[in-house]
Amino acid sequence: MPATKMKVADIELELFETGQGRPLLFLHAAAGFDQGQPFVAPLSQKHRLIAPSHPGFGRSSLPDWLDSVDDIAYVYLELLDTLKLKDIDLIGCSIGGWIAAELATKAPECVRRLVMVGPVGVKVGPADKLDIPDIFAMPQAEVQKLLHHDPAKMTPDVSKMTDDQMAAMFRNRETTALLVWEPWMHNPKLKRRLHRIAAPALFIRGASDGLVSDAYLQAYAKLLPNARTLTIPAAGHAPHLEQPDAFATAVLGFLGE
Repeated sequence: MPATKMKVADIELELFETGQGRPLLFLHAAAGFDQGQPFVAPLSQKHRLIAPSHPGFGRSSLPDWLDSVDDIAYVYLELLDTLKLKDIDLIGCSIGGWIAAELATKAPECVRRLVMVGPVGVKVGPADKLDIPDIFAMPQAEVQKLLHHDPAKMTPDVSKMTDDQMAAMFRNRETTALLVWEPWMHNPKLKRRLHRIAAPALFIRGASDGLVSDAYLQAYAKLLPNARTLTIPAAGHAPHLEQPDAFATAVLGFLGE
């Protein structure tokens, strides 16, 4: 599944595509997308998996005018137009879940089923308390403990990374900060629009997720008219990476209903 480049508006999007069947748009988390990630193979056996790198992530360009998750949602609506896709299944992980929610509120007729994995994007708690911990205000080792059920296994070994991989990792972090900084990890307007999402939705959380709490996930899911939740054991903020078999089984079952 070699990456290609596609021009969308004035953005050069890095785009991965593999498999055949019903189109499945996968929107990655802040760490980016890697075609070798373990959930890719089982999902692409049943679906045409389309996975762009968000603007400013991976090898996708970042134009001066783009500074919000809302902007990226419009970019992906244009991508769907370019690919002539009108009835897709949609998976969004973490910040990708936020993008997916924004997209689905703008064009609900385009989304057949929606999967949200440890999503952020709304404010559900009191105004004087963060719903999502500030990952830029703590040591990276502490962040890894919040992200993973097994940090020792999942934390990347930077000594074994190539220069390109290191550059992409830091670029992803920089773009994440640009998109989520103020207000922190949410769009105040999004929760007022989520009722527009017509598609059945599945919210997934790893049981050891230290960023997205169970209370946050349940409150988020209740903002959609047709949503249910699922917890995957022995997984943190990225159950698709820590428990890919359980993740793929749950997602394929939901999409196949």
